[in-house]
Amino acid sequence: MKHLLALAALPLLFATPAHAQDKVDPAALRATVEKLVSFGTRHTLSDPDHPTRGIGAARRWTANEFERISASCGNCIQVANLARTFEGPRAPDGVNVVNVLGFQKGRDPNRVVIVMGHIDSRVSDVMNFTADSPGANDDASGVALVIEAARILSKEQFDATIIYAALSGEEQGLWGATLLAETAKERGWVVSAALNNDMVGNTVGQNGKRISDRVRVFSEGIRAVETLEQHRKRRGDGGEDDGPSRALAKAIAEVSEDTKGIDVFVNRRPDRFGRGGDHEAFLRLGYPAVRFTVAAENYDQQHQDLRTENGRVYGDTIDKMDFPYMARIVQLNLNAIRRFASAPAVPNNVRMDGAVSTDTTVKWEAAPGAAGYRIHWRRNNAQNWTDHRDVPANTTELVLKDIVVDDHFVGVSSLSKDGAESIVAFAGRGQ
Repeated sequence: MKHLLALAALPLLFATPAHAQDKVDPAALRATVEKLVSFGTRHTLSDPDHPTRGIGAARRWTANEFERISASCGNCIQVANLARTFEGPRAPDGVNVVNVLGFQKGRDPNRVVIVMGHIDSRVSDVMNFTADSPGANDDASGVALVIEAARILSKEQFDATIIYAALSGEEQGLWGATLLAETAKERGWVVSAALNNDMVGNTVGQNGKRISDRVRVFSEGIRAVETLEQHRKRRGDGGEDDGPSRALAKAIAEVSEDTKGIDVFVNRRPDRFGRGGDHEAFLRLGYPAVRFTVAAENYDQQHQDLRTENGRVYGDTIDKMDFPYMARIVQLNLNAIRRFASAPAVPNNVRMDGAVSTDTTVKWEAAPGAAGYRIHWRRNNAQNWTDHRDVPANTTELVLKDIVVDDHFVGVSSLSKDGAESIVAFAGRGQ
């Protein structure tokens, strides 16, 4: 095990074609969740040194899984711990928060796609670190997804670096995600996408209804990172539904069209009503980030002591999970990661002009490694892009004839030589 390493120290990989449908193994997902549950509790404040119980044992096992996967691909994944001490109301004496990370380096060592879940669990009392807390769906399911993604994608090569992340401290304050997001900022990583998978394994909701054909993808509209002046400018441009996080969610919805058996519900909130998750730590620093969560939540299975009261069974246990459904969400993540890790970076400084004109001029800065660009537009009364035009890599300006700027939104994405497309950057007013 190494400590967190500089991405420049990793070997180079190159993009390869995507696979429409992988052999995602529901039995392997179950086995991973069962193993994580077997540690009794994975509470962030639990014993970090016990060999078989607590978060430390769970983290060491996860690191070993990454190492095992890496050994089968010629050490293509390098494993590291990223740690920092945090203190707060849910850890008044401080706690060492440790993330387990696997780095699969791409041709561009500085650009990253992150897929993550949180390894910690809890019961009714967030400070109870001794009681059994299986955390099967919340969030052994997310960690199992990350491990399965590493197993499958490690056989391929990409332009961007993929970071497989098992985060700690989510239940105590999104601390592991905060640490990883701040590390990305400190090291100057270009984050093309941060995919947070938190509760992706059950299909029966609190009301008994089963939903097994869709997953919710939560994304922010107005950006948390914006200043008041930037907010006013976005209001004037009309880009409330086209920030980086929302553009990422829309792109994932496009990817779902090639993913069998799962539809994406683009949920136009940063997270569930009044609740939060690890992706928000990335949103606070301006990165495109979303949360995948099941379509039907059962609240008796979330943050509950294991018990039965008046015939109602409480607790987040593995018998409530649907692994074939979870496998479809894994496949959706795989297809999304392939797209974003194969595509170039998003164009910067995308802007448009055309006031008092029947034409619209759109301009942007060249994106490193782009083989071309795709200019999207739609009428202002539509949520999704309806038209586009592709241009070569040496083009950074285009006039859209007879497209009236008052009535249309415009955006630009980067294309790889194989046609992989970045998320779309919304065009605002030029300076």
